[in-house]
Amino acid sequence: MWRVAITIAGLDSGGGAGIHADIKTFAAMGVHGTTALTCVTAQNTYEVREAQCLAPSLVRSQIMAVWDDMGIDAGKTGMLGTREIIEEVASTVSKLGFPLVVDPVMVAKSGAPLISDDAVDVLRRRLLPVAKVVTPNRPEAERLTGMKIASEKDAERAAEYIHKEYGTEVVVVKGGHLEGAEAVDVVYYKGSFHKFSTPRLESRATHGTGCAYSAAIAAALAKGLDPLEAIKTAKRFIYTAIKYGVSRGKGHWPVNPTAWVEIPAERWRAVQELNAALDLIRRNAAVFAKAIPEVQSNIGYVIDPRYAEGPGDVAAVPGRIVNYMGEARPSGPPTFGASSHTARKILAFVKKGAEARAAMNIRYSPDLVEKAKSLGYRVAVVDRRKEPEEVKQVEGGSMAWVVGEALSQTGGAPPDIIADLGDWGKEPQITILGRSPVEVVEKALRLLT
Repeated sequence: MWRVAITIAGLDSGGGAGIHADIKTFAAMGVHGTTALTCVTAQNTYEVREAQCLAPSLVRSQIMAVWDDMGIDAGKTGMLGTREIIEEVASTVSKLGFPLVVDPVMVAKSGAPLISDDAVDVLRRRLLPVAKVVTPNRPEAERLTGMKIASEKDAERAAEYIHKEYGTEVVVVKGGHLEGAEAVDVVYYKGSFHKFSTPRLESRATHGTGCAYSAAIAAALAKGLDPLEAIKTAKRFIYTAIKYGVSRGKGHWPVNPTAWVEIPAERWRAVQELNAALDLIRRNAAVFAKAIPEVQSNIGYVIDPRYAEGPGDVAAVPGRIVNYMGEARPSGPPTFGASSHTARKILAFVKKGAEARAAMNIRYSPDLVEKAKSLGYRVAVVDRRKEPEEVKQVEGGSMAWVVGEALSQTGGAPPDIIADLGDWGKEPQITILGRSPVEVVEKALRLLT
């Protein structure tokens, strides 16, 4: 059931590219990742300070150690550093015969060279004929072919040239460096051109894009996908990794390969957390029934804020929580995008960095506000009648204003309770906030019993 992929590449001490990006990609794609380290770099998001390459024989020994024990279903290369290492890798892989994806790394994102000048020709003559797939970006394709690439047609000519001149079965000329609203990768395979595109992202998170992309192709090949399906999957993968990149560092931020699995996991986790909270409400149905306001109650929970973009990332109860014959009952199972009002409130807190990912509304009562204070809850009392008229006219402005008022009263710490005194046509309510839905319901129970 387990497939094995190997990365033959350098180490990036900043964790954004090289074997770090590859291993994270392998794990996210569901294959067991192994490594053959070629070079060590002292590197961060904006510079390569130092680099030292290993002996070619040690690189070969690493590959063989994996092969002899587990086998290798597919591999990829990254930074190879020297002509001697390239020669050794080409010789070893040609004998073993596993499908190899070559990311012809020549220059770091910071602009530092990652391969010696005399090694480029060896890469062309020795490694490309061994590769099943090669994934040059525009500058790399220009150096491999001697052509100027300024359009998709130029990319097609370069891809066909690399295939015919060096024998690589599948050639992917990446479109990240070309102009246009779409990032279009041109693929030459079995005499035909194919194009895979995603919307172009204006993102600083581009460190490690080539590494993760080629690693995703290798992982897909290891799992038995056809080359075109492997490239299609990898294109979606790298789009996600860039879109939800790691916003740390002074230079080019690292891509985030784990977003591929973290986002679906977060959505599943949010539903499970809400189900646990709703079970607690059902077990105390009579208590909560008395606290349901005229507009009904709801409870919502946002996925990890690193991945939350809008109301569609907040799960809540469709149809709300109602009072049915003296018992609180959810109208349906937790669903993403089920409550715009609850979602906007939670997202307004998240955008301000507050650790309040869950919220529930109940009826307003001065007695409940006083009890909340006696329980030691952080309480904010917001009078909506003071909301500026110009704020009311902006879509979503009211919720942002309420949250801002609440945080100003609690010194920036997320309140446990917001007592919203309402306004003309707006029912007074109490919002209970917490880090999780269960925490919110437990706070409500202490308040209501």
